[in-house]
Amino acid sequence: MKISEQVAFVTGANRGFGRHLALELLSRGAKVYAGARNPESIDIPGVIPVKLDITNPQEVAAAAMVAKDVTLLINNAGSSTGASLIDGDLDKIHLEFNTHFFGTLSMVRTFAPILSNNGGGSILNILSALSWVSSGSVGAYTAAKAAEWALTNDLRLNLYPQNVRVAGLHVGFMETDMTSSLEVPKSNPEDIAKIAIDGLESDSFEIVADDVSRKIQRDFAGGVSAIYSHLS
Repeated sequence: MKISEQVAFVTGANRGFGRHLALELLSRGAKVYAGARNPESIDIPGVIPVKLDITNPQEVAAAAMVAKDVTLLINNAGSSTGASLIDGDLDKIHLEFNTHFFGTLSMVRTFAPILSNNGGGSILNILSALSWVSSGSVGAYTAAKAAEWALTNDLRLNLYPQNVRVAGLHVGFMETDMTSSLEVPKSNPEDIAKIAIDGLESDSFEIVADDVSRKIQRDFAGGVSAIYSHLS
């Protein structure tokens, strides 16, 4: 894939990691549609703002009518309610799944035919190291991201024959508004955006962007005892 020849659609592009992705794509010569619930909040010169709440099917359909030339879809829009699966607010748990799983699925079901009709293309789902492991907190987010990973794996197989490649990005904490209250090591989102787009250019199906994610991936072979060493 040559990014300079792509027409990209980035969801949640008004701030955080999505904004960095849009900037990186622009810097490499792509045409970029920037989706956000409030398009007036998008302050990136050169992008095409699109009103989009990915949990709203009508807005997803309207976005597709605007962006009929898309060849690259990046599903970045997310939510983090902090809800526990044990005693958290069920509405918040539903919100996490409506965003990360059903919202992502809605975007893919709507835009995959567009990519295919435009000669093929790629989809990148922004996942998380928490797609693979639980920290014991933010259970709703972790479960929803794990579901999005499973969704990514299934869509990859089913869309490949249509000349649509589906990739997933796994990354730990980044320095964004969503993690501002956490006292943990964080990656620079600008650096991760470069890694993500490099992965797309090299046609990678799975982009493991940082040491945290690479360690978790290695620990899989050891099972539960390797990943959760404090359990006995």
